[in-house]
Amino acid sequence: MTINGFTFLQQLLLDHAGILLEGEKKYLAEARLTPLAAQEGFESIDAMLDATQSGPDAALLERRIIESMTNSETSFFRDLHPFEALRATILPQLIAKRADQRALSIWCAATASGQEPYSLAMLLREHFPQLGGWKMTFIASDISEAMLSRARAGAYSQIEINRGLPAPLLVKYFRRIDGEWQITEELRRSIEFRRINLTSAWPFMPAMDLILMRNVLIYFDVPTKKTILGKLARLLRPDGYLLLGGAETTFNLEDSFRRVEHLKSGFYQLLG
Repeated sequence: MTINGFTFLQQLLLDHAGILLEGEKKYLAEARLTPLAAQEGFESIDAMLDATQSGPDAALLERRIIESMTNSETSFFRDLHPFEALRATILPQLIAKRADQRALSIWCAATASGQEPYSLAMLLREHFPQLGGWKMTFIASDISEAMLSRARAGAYSQIEINRGLPAPLLVKYFRRIDGEWQITEELRRSIEFRRINLTSAWPFMPAMDLILMRNVLIYFDVPTKKTILGKLARLLRPDGYLLLGGAETTFNLEDSFRRVEHLKSGFYQLLG
């Protein structure tokens, strides 16, 4: 990829996905886009980037390029501490506060191939059986249709299963099918997977009790971070919780939030 091609890619990602691709990441762009260019029948990455500017499939090609450049790294019960905090304090508090309404709304943003929402779904089943009679709204979203397709299928390789999934949960919630492990239909149906571009207009969603948006803001520039956090502040219920990645913060970006510590994990709540 030429320097001009890389500059074009940087602007495309910034304009259409809010992603700030730094200059030293040219090698990463080449590693991720070379297979896509070959798959799409282009002789080079530059030729593929040129094709996004005209032609009947320009918009679709642009989307595929953006999807290829988004990070899909994930695992079951990633980092563990946040899930311990959810089990021990956050979810018990929310359940107690919603006992009269018997309704709970959760959103996992940037869900990649689905391990995060499925981890949370298993945690809910294992530790909070009283939610069985509640109205549950559980949305998981990503910008990538390819990732969402994988998440909806809920089928994982042995290597993916080995990354964070306790053996008892594997036995209880997965079935071996065609060399992969597929999560039970009941859990798959409990989650609504949607394509949402965080930098574009969001579809209607109910006020949320819990939002997980982990390891996403680090890829955006400051104005985009501020916009997203402002929208989160309007979507989160006054006593709800927002969970960001360990390297992310609302500090100096959105003054509606305060940080609260729970079992080595930082959550955010609205000031009130």
